[in-house]
Amino acid sequence: MDDGLFDAPGSAAPTGGRTGGGSLNANTHASAPLAVRMRPRTLDELVGQEQLRAPGSPLRRLVEGDQPMSLLLWGPPGTGKTTIAAIVSQQTDRRFVEVSAVSAGVKEVRAAIDGARAELVATGRETVLFVDEVHRFSKAQQDALLPGVENRWVTLIAATTENPFFSVISPLLSRSLLLRLESLTDADVRAVLDQAIVDERGLAGAVAVDEDALEHLVRLAGGDARRSLTYLEAAAGAATAQGLDTVDLATAETAVDRAAVRYDRQGDQHYDVVSAFIKSVRGSDADAALHYLARMIEAGEDPRFIARRLMILASEDVGLADPTALPTAVAAAQTVQLIGMPEAQLTLAHATIALAVAPKSNAVTTAIGAALADVRAGKIGQVPPHLRDAHYAGAKKIGHGATYKYSHDEPFGIAEQQYAPDVVLDREYYQPTSLGAEAAIKERWERVRRLIRGGDA
Repeated sequence: MDDGLFDAPGSAAPTGGRTGGGSLNANTHASAPLAVRMRPRTLDELVGQEQLRAPGSPLRRLVEGDQPMSLLLWGPPGTGKTTIAAIVSQQTDRRFVEVSAVSAGVKEVRAAIDGARAELVATGRETVLFVDEVHRFSKAQQDALLPGVENRWVTLIAATTENPFFSVISPLLSRSLLLRLESLTDADVRAVLDQAIVDERGLAGAVAVDEDALEHLVRLAGGDARRSLTYLEAAAGAATAQGLDTVDLATAETAVDRAAVRYDRQGDQHYDVVSAFIKSVRGSDADAALHYLARMIEAGEDPRFIARRLMILASEDVGLADPTALPTAVAAAQTVQLIGMPEAQLTLAHATIALAVAPKSNAVTTAIGAALADVRAGKIGQVPPHLRDAHYAGAKKIGHGATYKYSHDEPFGIAEQQYAPDVVLDREYYQPTSLGAEAAIKERWERVRRLIRGGDA
C-alpha cells in the first residue's frame, strides 16, 4: 500500500475498501495511530506541496470550487496522496469510496462505479473514488475505470509512486489531471512533528522531545511524514513506559532501533563523509566506499546528490579505462529519479561497487585540464582554412575548405592533415594509460596520432 497517507496535522483517512460520507474524522478515535489522528483535514493544514495548494491551482479549484475533475497523484511515499483524496471528499461533501489495487479486481471496480452512478441518479450526490497504487492495476482493471471517468459518475483520484507514463494506460492519463507531489523537506517533516507534539489530537504536550532526538527522527523519516509520526509515537511510548516526560536521543534510538548518524548535511560531517566516499571509490576500496554510502543513506542524504557524485567520478577517475562506467552511473541516477528511496539504495550500491572495482584512469581529466589551461593562457590560434565552414556562397573563393580531405575517403578512414591551430599544433593533451580498456585505446590512439600528423604508422 502507498505510504503517502500523511503529510501534516490533520484528520483520519479512509481504509482499504471503505465507503462513506465526507466526514471521515468521526472514525478517528483515541487509540488510532498518531499518523491517522494527525491527518490534515483541509488544504491549509497540509504541509508541503505548496505548488498544489496555491490559489487558483487545480487542486484548490477542485476543493473550493467543487469542480468535478479526475486527478492522478504521482509522488514518493509519505507525501500526502491519500490525504489529498480524503480532503477532497471531506471539504466537498462527496461520498468517499476507496479501492486498493493490491486487493481489488475488475468486479470491485465496476461495482464501485455502478454504486456511484446509482447514488448520483438517486440523490445527486457525487462520489470520490480513490484508487491506491493504481500502477498495480492491469490494463483491464484500468480500462474498467474509464466509463466512470468519462461520464463523471465519479471523481477519480488515483495515487501512484511509479512513473504514470510507464504504468498508467494512455486513455486514463488523457482524462485525468496529473499532479506531481514532491518529497517533503526536513523542515516540512519537522513542522509535522512539532504540531503532533502539542496538538490535542496528537501527544497533547504529554511529553517533550529533545532537539537532537527530533533531528534524529526527521533524518530517519527520509521525507516521509507518516514514517516520522510513527517513529515519534514509538519514541513517546518508550519514554512514557520508562516514566520519563522527555524523549531524549537514547530513547529515540532505542524506540526505532536505529542509531543516530552524526551527519550534518550543511556541516563538516557532510563534506568529510562525501570526500571519503569519493576517495574510497577512486582508491578501488569497494568495502570502504559502501560503508560511507551506508552512512550517507542512513543520515538521509539526498540520493540524487550521491548519484551526481558518481557520474562525475565515472569520467574523472575511471574514464576510458572502463567505458561502461559512465553509462552505469547515468543509469543509476535515472533509476534513483524513477523509483526513489529506499529501493534506490540498491542501485546506488550497484554503481558504487562497479566504479570502485573498475580500472582507473584520470587521462580524461588531465586532457581537458591541459586543453583549458592553454586556452586560458591565450593559445587560441586561427582555425586552419581547410577546416573552416565552406557551406555559404563565396566560402571557397577565400580558401575555406578548399583542401579539406574527407576522412571516409582516405585509407583506414583517417585523413593526414592539420586539425589543430598552429599555436597548439604539437600539444598532446590526451595521454591514455595502459589500464583496463584504455590500453587498447592507447595503442590505437598512438597510431592514429602518427597518421594524422604525417608520421609512420
